Amino acid sequence: MSAAKVKMRQKKLRNQPASVQCLSSSVHDESSPHPNAGVFARARAAEVSAMLRAVTKTTGSCHVFGALPRHMRRRAMSHNTKRLPCRLREMANRMREKCLQGGVKKKEQAKNKSRKARRRHGNMLLEFNRRQRKNVWLETHIWHAKRFHMVKKWGYCLGDRPTLKCYRPSYRAMSTHCLLQDLSYYCCLELQGEEDKLLDCLSQSMYCFSHSTGPTFAQRLCLSGQRQGSLVLYRAGQFPSQPLGSVTFLWRPRTPGSVHRHLWTWVHPTLKQDVLTEFQSVCQCQSVVPPHVPLVMDAKVVSTTDLEPKPERKHTPGTKRKQSEKDAGGPLAKKILGDGTRSPETPVTWKSSSTGILINDLTMEIVRYRLIGPQSHSVLTEALEAATDCDVRAPSCLWWPNHCKEESKMKLHQQQTDLFHTLKGVYSTAELPPGIVLGLTVDDPRLSIPPKRVKALSCVKEVGDEKRKELSLRGVPEHCCESFLWEQSVRNNVTENKISEQDLNRMRSEVLVPGSRLSPVPLQGRVPILLVHQPGKQVGHEMNSWGAGWDLLLPKGWGMAFWIPLVYRDVRIGGLKMSLTHSQNKGVPHFPHDYPDCPAGARFQGEQESELLEKFKRRPPAKRTNYIKHGCLAPFSCPWQQLAEEWDVIGSEGGIQAQSTSLGDIAMRAERTSHHQVPGTKQQTHFTVLRYLVFFMTICYVMFTLVPVALLNFIPIILFPRTRKSLRLLSSWCGPTSSQGQRSYCVREMPPLDHTAKKSFLASHGMSLVWVRLSLLLKGKPDLHAMVSVPTADDLKLLSRGGPGSSAPQEPPHRDHLKSTLKRGKKGTKKVASDTPSTSGQITTTSNDPQLSCPASDVVLGVWPNPLPSVTSHCSRVTLGWVTQADFSLSAGCGEALGFVSVTGLVHTLISQPLEHRGTVLLRNPMSLQYRFAKINIEV
Repeated sequence: MSAAKVKMRQKKLRNQPASVQCLSSSVHDESSPHPNAGVFARARAAEVSAMLRAVTKTTGSCHVFGALPRHMRRRAMSHNTKRLPCRLREMANRMREKCLQGGVKKKEQAKNKSRKARRRHGNMLLEFNRRQRKNVWLETHIWHAKRFHMVKKWGYCLGDRPTLKCYRPSYRAMSTHCLLQDLSYYCCLELQGEEDKLLDCLSQSMYCFSHSTGPTFAQRLCLSGQRQGSLVLYRAGQFPSQPLGSVTFLWRPRTPGSVHRHLWTWVHPTLKQDVLTEFQSVCQCQSVVPPHVPLVMDAKVVSTTDLEPKPERKHTPGTKRKQSEKDAGGPLAKKILGDGTRSPETPVTWKSSSTGILINDLTMEIVRYRLIGPQSHSVLTEALEAATDCDVRAPSCLWWPNHCKEESKMKLHQQQTDLFHTLKGVYSTAELPPGIVLGLTVDDPRLSIPPKRVKALSCVKEVGDEKRKELSLRGVPEHCCESFLWEQSVRNNVTENKISEQDLNRMRSEVLVPGSRLSPVPLQGRVPILLVHQPGKQVGHEMNSWGAGWDLLLPKGWGMAFWIPLVYRDVRIGGLKMSLTHSQNKGVPHFPHDYPDCPAGARFQGEQESELLEKFKRRPPAKRTNYIKHGCLAPFSCPWQQLAEEWDVIGSEGGIQAQSTSLGDIAMRAERTSHHQVPGTKQQTHFTVLRYLVFFMTICYVMFTLVPVALLNFIPIILFPRTRKSLRLLSSWCGPTSSQGQRSYCVREMPPLDHTAKKSFLASHGMSLVWVRLSLLLKGKPDLHAMVSVPTADDLKLLSRGGPGSSAPQEPPHRDHLKSTLKRGKKGTKKVASDTPSTSGQITTTSNDPQLSCPASDVVLGVWPNPLPSVTSHCSRVTLGWVTQADFSLSAGCGEALGFVSVTGLVHTLISQPLEHRGTVLLRNPMSLQYRFAKINIEV
């Protein structure tokens, strides 16, 4: 028999039972006249007997219905013995009784509630409240969950991006109409106390802020309550090494005859705990334990039988489970408003016995919506109506009838109403003074929802030019900035007495003309609000005031009542991703993405690195990008501290021989000392970011005409702060931007860039990073964590010879030393495993390879393990920094990136470049070897 036939025969007999053996045809039985037929018959007889034994045999683990043929087996027979044939029922009953007596009874699970029961309003609220215990929901969560991709971040469940493809429509909405966002996840911290004591605690010794970064809490227009301010907080006495992050603040207007003031500070949820701890330390506040209200029960009602423990009611299998007493102790069937998921013992109030300052945590107590776009004011004026008067003889349990009884308050309300109507005559939101505040009381916006979506547009003809010009030049008067939203009692009254949707629909059905507005308006339908103007782009010389809008502040419980009327004005809805795009187009850092020197920013970068690394590991090894071959040391994070330290070494060594030493030679010196302390050098310090916040006013006007003498102690150097002056100097050295559409501006004469200016500048900013904007000169789209590099002299010649469209250089492929080391380690382990037990599981390279020492389990192919070599001289071009935000800019029509570069490296680069190419750098994505020419710009 040939080998092919033997192989085929073995293949056919591979499923033959072990008890059946088919002899070869070459073996003959001498007693049989037909030996082959006898062998075949015996083999088939053995198979038949094996099948009969397998069918009739029953074991303890097998069920009776296993004896049935396959076409008669049903799953229902294993649960109900009456479905079995009569000949097997008795055996099945005996086996069932035996299992019950042995205690092997299978636990019967209770049936879930039917869909009709689960969709009941009370049951849905119970389920929603249970799901909010871990991640808090905003009041617009249900609306977003049906239309957005939801993410769980910062303890909230937030909408990230719409399920529709609307990136370009969202940009058009921000540029021409209006985009709406829910920012209620921002935390509000309230400070109450005397004005002098508040300013002393917040201002002494630059405790929480620095004059170098911009205006302070004591700025005059902010202190009066007419403007919203913003600043960067620092730890007490640690400026500029330990920043906390950026916050916005708002003062309540002064009350005549009172020195008691209210201050609201709005912080990001990742920054809340750090700022709250710093405020408690500065203001010397101690927590106020919330009062514990014991459950008092009437003795006449409670009997002795009620005090005895009752046996638990047993659940009958096969029936629907009802709500037990244990479940009844959970949240009631009432919608959670505010931060109702935290423990009742959690303190929300802190008070100082020495200064009398009171700190309140108003997280989720105030709803905050942001409207972005030139027609934001038109959307507000169309959706909101100023509150109407009511009968003063109405019940006193509501706040608005009591408010109408005082003539002075009604006069103020009329003035605020006139200013609100003046907004209809404004052509664009950018015409208004940045940061103005307007207090107002409006009717319930649900009463005037249009039958279908209508696009809101401005009507310039309705209001005269005089009122509009006065509002655009002077803003809102101080007394019109007052709002009853500041009063906690009014907020609680409005929230508790809100008209339900059921009652509102019943009132609508009783209207004579269907669809008309309810008149008179119900007494419960008056809501105090605050309108805060948000300035647009205020840095640089392009797209002035782009992205301006309004913030709408409401009491809790009224989120959806205002959300739906705003949506019916044809606004576009944005999420977290569109917030990042908004900051990119404005050219400002986005918190916490672009604050690497803050604790919240460092935590965010760590979480982002873990997410990107896990996503990288999920791909097959053959489909991953080999970042080691691309020369990318940190594709998922940015080692800012190492970059600042290496450039500090470069600056200290290159400053002496700057004229004769190239940047590449100096960078090689930094590589040799990247992980070793250089004798005689200064102690390593943490890097800092050279930044300041732009404010919303003319500084000279404030300094010489509006600031009282008592407040000059708090703003000694606002006019020419050190950080702002340094940024303007760097901006002038980089040259003008290369983007289109820049407006004309007057540039103040700055000292030229020479070695003397460089030495004096780097003396105070050696370990600093600076926020920059990079515009690609032609094609290309930058990516996250792209490298910013220094072009060589040949690269600049190539750019001069070919123009902006010339091809940029390429990075030569690197060698993957890690992969070859792993291969050598696997081969060497088999040979010398017994000789070197101490180095098992470690990766150690030869002297020609980079120093790699890490556990084998932590090695990821294609990613350079820690510690990293020199980040400045690892590639053929010296590294200046990295990109933190990148995308194709629809406003500039080219690829733009935002990131940080080393101040020392930037100054060394600028001084070595010719004037016609000063500020030109190279940009390379982590997944590419191609460099792109880009223009660097520092906008101030």
